[in-house]
Amino acid sequence: MQADFHYYATYCAAILAGYSHEEALSLCYSDQFVDCCTKTFLKSISASIHAATSQTQAELVDTRADIVGLQDITRIWASFHFLPKDLYAKTPRATKTYKNKYRLICGPNGELVKDTVELAKDKSIQAAGIAMHVLADTWAHMNFAGTPSLAINNTSNDFYEILFDNTEQKISFKHAPGAADDIENSVYNSTVFNPSETNILNLGHGHAGHLPDYSFIRYKYLPAWGSYREFLKDNPSDYMKAFSQMIFAMKYLRGEAEEFTTDTYDEKTVEPYKDRIHEILTKRQPDASEDWKRFGEELSGKDIPDFDVMTYSEEYKNAEDKNDTFLGRFILAALSQKSMVTNKIFTSGNGLAGYSIDYNKKGFGGIKDYMKLVKQNLRSGS
Repeated sequence: MQADFHYYATYCAAILAGYSHEEALSLCYSDQFVDCCTKTFLKSISASIHAATSQTQAELVDTRADIVGLQDITRIWASFHFLPKDLYAKTPRATKTYKNKYRLICGPNGELVKDTVELAKDKSIQAAGIAMHVLADTWAHMNFAGTPSLAINNTSNDFYEILFDNTEQKISFKHAPGAADDIENSVYNSTVFNPSETNILNLGHGHAGHLPDYSFIRYKYLPAWGSYREFLKDNPSDYMKAFSQMIFAMKYLRGEAEEFTTDTYDEKTVEPYKDRIHEILTKRQPDASEDWKRFGEELSGKDIPDFDVMTYSEEYKNAEDKNDTFLGRFILAALSQKSMVTNKIFTSGNGLAGYSIDYNKKGFGGIKDYMKLVKQNLRSGS
């Protein structure tokens, strides 16, 4: 997903879930900031690089291709962008190495989605924003894994867009980094094929380009993990479910629902606006930000400022208690989410995200930057 959904659509969902304008702005900022909180950014404000929730292309290129580097990549992308649906998924006649990668395939309504939303309960607004980013991406990024793997993430070149009149149009891919997609003619950018199993070009949905990030598109394709059988991806339908599920999740976080249950959507709240939302989701355009922004401002009667990655940097850099700042609370929530997902992957018997220690059983034995998270949890009694 892009800023149009992570920032503006999340603002709309937050307003519909009952948050105030100010709360909704903080929440949607935190949601979008997940895509911006890289090690490069964190170094620029002298913060812990272990709180990174994304990586720049330059950072990925510079990452070591050994097991430690691959685990670092997996911790970031599996925790925040490609949340695994089933860490115990069964696949016949496969090696343990393949099964471990297969079990990191992203999808909605898995146990980790429930864990993610529940982790944000009674925490900061930043934690809620991170949870909404992770939840929404399970819909956009389903069928891809947040670890470099040719055997899982590769696709054939047989992509076909299903247009609104149900005719099919062949999708062509080009390899021109930075160039705009030619949506009118169904020509999209993607990563080039690389035969190395763990090359970073085989991370996530690179072979499918930005197709998973566009709300309007429906397409058929052949993924490697599915033995190159045909799959249909219906983004308008999936994004509508993501939007409705976010509203339900945020109502739970606000205390209006006693329990967060998967596969539950607040269709009642969406119903009066369903046609408007469907119109935005199906409009054939690379960026729906203006349409979502207009809708959000109509809902709240307030102006929605453009996202600025540097908004809270000076506050953080100048604060004596950095944990009690906007970015400080985001960093704590990010460390918590990454720690939870890494632990779940590790305890499932899967080492692709690295080693995890249960503090309550063995005490602290991790990266010192996580000690602030341990202290915070001890103070809160969690």
